[in-house]
Amino acid sequence: MPSPTTTPLSTAGAAPSSTKGAEPSYACAQPSRRDLPGESAGAFLSHHLPLLVGLVLVALNLRPALSSLAPLLGQVSSELGLSASFAGVVTFLPVFCLGAFAFLAPRLSHRYGSARTILLALLVLAAGVALRGVFGIAGLLLGTVMAGAGIGVAGVLLPSVVKRHYPHHASLLTGIYTMALCSGAALAAGASVPLAEAFGGSWRLGLSCWALLALAAALIWIPQLRRAKHEPKSERRRVRAPWRSMLAWQVTLYMGLQSSLAYIVFGWLPTMLMARGLGALEAGLMMSVSVLLQLVTALGGPFIAARFRHQSGVIALFLALSVVPLLCILLMPVSTLWLWIVLLGLGQGGTFSLALALLVLRTRNAQSAGALSGMAQGVGYSLASFGTLGVGLLHDLRGDWFEVAGLILAIGLLALLCGFNAGRDRFVEAG
Repeated sequence: MPSPTTTPLSTAGAAPSSTKGAEPSYACAQPSRRDLPGESAGAFLSHHLPLLVGLVLVALNLRPALSSLAPLLGQVSSELGLSASFAGVVTFLPVFCLGAFAFLAPRLSHRYGSARTILLALLVLAAGVALRGVFGIAGLLLGTVMAGAGIGVAGVLLPSVVKRHYPHHASLLTGIYTMALCSGAALAAGASVPLAEAFGGSWRLGLSCWALLALAAALIWIPQLRRAKHEPKSERRRVRAPWRSMLAWQVTLYMGLQSSLAYIVFGWLPTMLMARGLGALEAGLMMSVSVLLQLVTALGGPFIAARFRHQSGVIALFLALSVVPLLCILLMPVSTLWLWIVLLGLGQGGTFSLALALLVLRTRNAQSAGALSGMAQGVGYSLASFGTLGVGLLHDLRGDWFEVAGLILAIGLLALLCGFNAGRDRFVEAG
């Protein structure tokens, strides 16, 4: 591995120098014609508006399928007769599928190109979200698997699209699509219960209507297929996942462990709040506000990270802001809940945006970023899914949230260990 060098996020797309273990043929593709290092953010956004709108809409769809269920989980469980353990399986499935199908993304992209693969993922996502509201438990499970598959494939490809076309504005783009992703999660968390009530109390329509958002994104994304025709064949060269790289595993485990905390929130926070005495509407509102506050640190996190040679300290700070408030929501007085909700949102926005930023910061080119992204999200999300499953099993077994608090603390400490090492200024060499 080459010796570490300082690589700001905004310039991480530079082609690698000739070093042992690196193949010149994997040098980064030329950035977009107007992606200039000295270009202002305003000029950059105006020059690349069509693709940016497409990226934002794709990112906006990567969380509603997950966060829309949690506020309605009690109603769904009651009507379908689900136990807490089975409800845990329902929250486990989409996250597990994110990881399982993430491994397919590099293969599909190599065969069909990133633009076509993302379009296909959006259509599968839309079909899955619509299916959750029909055919009872079978439709709920099958639709959840399809939605997870679409999200898993599209989510892996976004970092490589940013790295390929906009290496000089990677921090800006990472912040923008992370903000869009958090916005989608907040929108679905806050609107699912009101939508269900607007449809006469039907949780089925409250869940299925989010398919329209995915279809809208697919329509907006179609023009990118024309751009894909001009994609050089060298950009589709397959790079093997860096399974033997310790740094890649540190990034992967940090991605998975912080995601486990995030999906515990997406899947169980409203249930936790209702156990503290809140109603479903207020619990959904609290979750929506918390996720909405992630926008602040989702945009700011990559910029803060890029100012330091090492990101370990920033990772530790945001992890503390994620774990401590989540524990306090379970254990501290109800009168303090809003304080912890606010801090939780700020912490989780930062931990997630830094996890995505590491996929760019720790690689030299678009191909390596895609390989690391596939590994980190494939293994990471598969690992993360067991956090939500563990919460359901522990709660069903013990009947309270004290053991769940212990699980959250353990996940947080492991995430700190992996994230601190992943934050050091080095590169993953994928080949």
